[in-house]
Amino acid sequence: MKRVNKKNWIVVPPWIVVGAVAILVPIFVFWTIETIHKQKENTTLLLVEKGAALIRSFEAGARTGMMGMMGMQAGAFQLQKLLIETAQQPDIVYLLITDLKGTILAHSDSAQIQGAHGRNLDLERISRSRTVEWRLVANSDGTKTFEVYRQFSPSHIHFRSPHSRMMNKAWRRPLLSPAEPLSLPERLIFVGLDMGPIEAARKEAARHTIVMAFILLLIGFAGIVSLFLAQAYRSTRASLTRIKAFSDTLVENMPIGLVAIDADRKVASFNQTAEGVLDLSSNEVLGKNAHKVLPQQLWSLIDELSTKESIVAEEIDCALGDRRVIPMDVSISPLEEDEGNFLGYIMLFRDMTEVKNLKKEVERNQRLASLGRLAAGIAHEIRNPLSSIKGFATYFGERYKDTPEDQKTAQIMVQEVDRLNRVIGQLLELARPMTILKKPTSLHTLIQHSLKMIEGQAKAKNIKISTSLSPEIRDISIDPDRINQVLLNLYLNGLEAMEQGGSLLVELSWDENSQRPKIVVSDTGVGITKEDLAHIFDPYFTTKQSGTGLGLAIVHNIIDSHGGEVKIESDRGRGTTVTILLPDNEV
Repeated sequence: MKRVNKKNWIVVPPWIVVGAVAILVPIFVFWTIETIHKQKENTTLLLVEKGAALIRSFEAGARTGMMGMMGMQAGAFQLQKLLIETAQQPDIVYLLITDLKGTILAHSDSAQIQGAHGRNLDLERISRSRTVEWRLVANSDGTKTFEVYRQFSPSHIHFRSPHSRMMNKAWRRPLLSPAEPLSLPERLIFVGLDMGPIEAARKEAARHTIVMAFILLLIGFAGIVSLFLAQAYRSTRASLTRIKAFSDTLVENMPIGLVAIDADRKVASFNQTAEGVLDLSSNEVLGKNAHKVLPQQLWSLIDELSTKESIVAEEIDCALGDRRVIPMDVSISPLEEDEGNFLGYIMLFRDMTEVKNLKKEVERNQRLASLGRLAAGIAHEIRNPLSSIKGFATYFGERYKDTPEDQKTAQIMVQEVDRLNRVIGQLLELARPMTILKKPTSLHTLIQHSLKMIEGQAKAKNIKISTSLSPEIRDISIDPDRINQVLLNLYLNGLEAMEQGGSLLVELSWDENSQRPKIVVSDTGVGITKEDLAHIFDPYFTTKQSGTGLGLAIVHNIIDSHGGEVKIESDRGRGTTVTILLPDNEV
């Protein structure tokens, strides 16, 4: 049966409407009020500029008129005439000039001369400033006039005419010399402007602003509703994008190797951990057949899963192209949709090398603990009979010293008892907790001193000793006697491995990975097989005919007690390299 999906109309919830109104209405109300306020400010600025322009124009006309007037009466007549003519311009209610007491000296309406105006203002302050100021003046009919005023100063012109004395008398000022600028008494000029036309225009603009705000409010509301109507698609798409980004990041950075294989057996996903474990790049495997790019042990599990149709979880030894064999914990399961359609396989795996090494280390420590308990229990019991045997052997050696064969037998008995004592001493040293007496030590001096102790043996076997000691390594806190014991043990093992001559290299450097001092001892001897290398630190494990198998176990115990690490790499027939990492204990 086919599923039929019915799509219903999307209903706008009430909270969307309420939210849109709560958000948009304050915004547009604020915008409308701000716009109307700005229009009012612009109207005021326009009227102020208009008044200032009229004042400047009148002052220019006044200067021109005064330059041509012939007497006081003529000057006053010309100024009054100029006021009347200037006031004939549209939107000018009045134009007048007063003195500092507010007495009208000239007015566009002649009947107002000698009247009072502006006495409620600080006229003296205004007369000292060229800054234009304004105010609203209420009229008797209820209207308001926009008044602009400032200092009236038509002077700053040099006069050399014979009328200079008359003009100064007209303005009631002391006579100035003909070469000085005309400085008239402080006068104030007032310009009254009709606000009717501009106020009507401003109100019309305010109505237009309110209408536009309402229209924009409707458009914004419609936009929010439209966004909500498209939210289903956009939300789904955004969710898919987030899920994809999250899953891609998770898959790419998860600490377990992941390989996704589609229904055509082609690799669809290959994360960073898989690249590191299998030593393959994603560019080499993506889109290619799994049988051709994955190790045989992995894709064989896919074939096994296709027959079982269930989850496969196994531990395998995976052979890589560089002859490495990596133990892996692998889990493979089929990948299906909700409807049950098969999509492919998902493979998860992790490198178990470190886990297995830890298991071996735990097993080794358990064996050492058991050996320690055993050694502590029997060491003293063995040493007592050995002391008696050595005493009897020494006695019989002295008693039968005239018989060479018996004396030789007694010496062999003494030597073997001493060897057993040494073995028991080493066993007790391995079993007991290691005592470390740290003190500041120069690794350069310690290595050079330890090499001098084996120079004779090296020359006897035709072995060349070389060193590479970094001068940057500072003194560290270690037990010099214990580390010297470690170095001598490693040197002697190297010399024994080079019966036909060779070279012994000792290096001291700084390990960048672990940020610790590193000592490397390398030889060109017979080497160690891979099978023996896994047991090299086990007590009593040795490939030498005369060895006890405790030397490297004691080396491991000493370095471990210092908080360091010891690693051995070897190829049969090519030599052995021992790396010691010591803790960076600053002195």
